[in-house]
Amino acid sequence: MTQAQPASAPPRLYSQTDHDDRGNFHYDGDLYRPGEALPALCARIENHLHSLIGDARFTSRGDRYAGGRKVTVELLDSPADLTDESEHRAFTLMVRDQIERFGFNRSNFYQDYQQCAFHSEVQIGKTYWSALAARRGNANKVEPLVSLAAFKRRIKPGDRLQLIAAPDGHRALGTTRSVKAVRSGDLIFEGDVYLDFPRAAGFACDGRLVRFANGNEHEPDRHLLYEWLPAEQ
Repeated sequence: MTQAQPASAPPRLYSQTDHDDRGNFHYDGDLYRPGEALPALCARIENHLHSLIGDARFTSRGDRYAGGRKVTVELLDSPADLTDESEHRAFTLMVRDQIERFGFNRSNFYQDYQQCAFHSEVQIGKTYWSALAARRGNANKVEPLVSLAAFKRRIKPGDRLQLIAAPDGHRALGTTRSVKAVRSGDLIFEGDVYLDFPRAAGFACDGRLVRFANGNEHEPDRHLLYEWLPAEQ
């Protein structure tokens, strides 16, 4: 009779690892690959998160700097409502634990010493809060008839944008500004006032109204609504 094999123990997680009495912290991720290139590492982490949390969407990027390497993972969308601070912390901790499985860490906080495969950061930014607000029902909804890429091509210096809706207390509400320049990441108004473009998911334009989502954990539906006034031909 064949005996069933015992289930393998779950991997030890970063947040479950303690320092010893001398301040030493040793962690070895079960998914670590020595010498792995940063793009390949980011791709593996992103694929792992998508397979583990199938109803969420993530993006990742890797950076090099004088202190080593850093992997940043951003949550783009999830059905989970993370406005509650405890839920926000728990989700961030869970994702970071999964990221750290791809690395190692040797440190001692008494000696201010650390050696690791990479540093990590989990971000829950404007794209997620915009998606959450959309599920709840946006205020000042705009039909997305013009994509962000098309808007960047069509808006020209000399066009004007009038701010017709904004968070309470916004000093520019009701003002009209002329466009001085259009760049890949932002608009520059006359007077050197900058307006950053959101990700495509946080942008909506119907050809007249333009909505820039910039929500956060306190105000998921925070946004700026402009009326687009093309320059006279």
